[in-house]
Amino acid sequence: MLLTLTATATDDFPDASDLGYLLHKHPDRVQAFDLSVGTATVFYPESSPARCTVAMTLDVDPVELARSRFRRGSDGFALGQYVNDRPYAGSSMLAVAISRVFKSALAGTLASRPELPRTAVPLRVTIPAAPARGGHDLPGRLFGPLGWDVTAEPVALDESIPQWGDSAYVSLTLTGTLPLSAALRHLYVLLPVLDDVKHYWVGEDEADKLVRAAGDWLGGHPESGLITSRYLAHRRELVASVVERLDDGATGEPDEPATTNVGLAQLRQDAVLATLENLGATRVVDLGCGEGKLLRELLARPAFTRIVGVDVSDAALRKAERRLGLGEMPDRQRDRIAVLQSSATYRDRRLQGFDAVVLMEVVEHVDRSRLPALVRSVFGDMKPKVVLVTTPNADYNVLYPNLEPGAFRHPDHRFEFTRTQFESWAGEVTSGHGYDVTFTGIGELDPTHGAPTQMAVFTRQEVSA
Repeated sequence: MLLTLTATATDDFPDASDLGYLLHKHPDRVQAFDLSVGTATVFYPESSPARCTVAMTLDVDPVELARSRFRRGSDGFALGQYVNDRPYAGSSMLAVAISRVFKSALAGTLASRPELPRTAVPLRVTIPAAPARGGHDLPGRLFGPLGWDVTAEPVALDESIPQWGDSAYVSLTLTGTLPLSAALRHLYVLLPVLDDVKHYWVGEDEADKLVRAAGDWLGGHPESGLITSRYLAHRRELVASVVERLDDGATGEPDEPATTNVGLAQLRQDAVLATLENLGATRVVDLGCGEGKLLRELLARPAFTRIVGVDVSDAALRKAERRLGLGEMPDRQRDRIAVLQSSATYRDRRLQGFDAVVLMEVVEHVDRSRLPALVRSVFGDMKPKVVLVTTPNADYNVLYPNLEPGAFRHPDHRFEFTRTQFESWAGEVTSGHGYDVTFTGIGELDPTHGAPTQMAVFTRQEVSA
């Protein structure tokens, strides 16, 4: 198998030989890597400031290949595992080689030059023999929506016998300008999809790999169903789990200005959980819990001994119950959690006496005129030891390329606080209800506009004293 990556210098990427830094592979060295199915070799046919090309060949050991656990490896005759087309065409074996050989580049890490992995690079990718099981237009349907110009030239079954027609393979060329890590993730995910088979057993960890590698673009891809199904070897339970996780990560917000491996929704959730754990909260109310995404993570941590999810939507609560599996949960676990229909703006005695109340992306869905009622309910009536509030930072909105000036990130948002407005509002809350407050940003920090999400941590003064 052969894969080449060519970078060309531009004003924004003035030295094409920086491709070597991004790949963590020196252009003056030929390097070989032992893999489970053979040997991958990396070398540079050319390297100059104007143009740099790296090539990776994968020499497959058919004996090792036959020993691996195929899901669909039989070709119907005795030597089918040894004599087949897979050692010669791009497939899941090439994808695994990319993940092993270019591991750091795939993750987008470069300690010596941290700005370089975020730079969009003019790239040309070639794979002389790539499968297209599903039609010669399949590569365009898969790679095109991700920003690539795609050329897929059919490969003849036998050039000397043209009447036999074309094979199920194409000579694939991709051209585009994007960060190298994004390009490698596209290849890592979509090569097995083109082939519609993997050379190893597909288990639950494959679902995790798919979400990590493609979670930032898969949900909005027009062929997301095909990609998910083929990548997970058509295992329905794995496909369903990935679809649910992609739904969990959907925030309704526009595309992020920077490519990240972890979505903003996940970063918010992680920040809230870490803060609750650091403050020693054990009894927690998720106010505006929706379909139970945070509840599920709280339930997975034994330190949280009492968890209550509250939402005004009965339909959302029923979905949360199904997601959490409350009906099948053991009694001991079931006693830790409850879901209640109520409102953030109503006083509810059932919500008194808890350590912490979380309002994660909630306040911006409340009419500004109703915010005083929310404050009275949470800070005046519930009076928890800690209140966590996360909300979009309106200052950051100018960095979203697909967001019109003055528009909100979600159609249901009634307003969005700037950092100054959020701090002013929080100051009014603390002065009237006996709380102290600290602020932190969540997500990639811009030196001028701050982080995409802002979080306020309110601590009751009698507790902190």
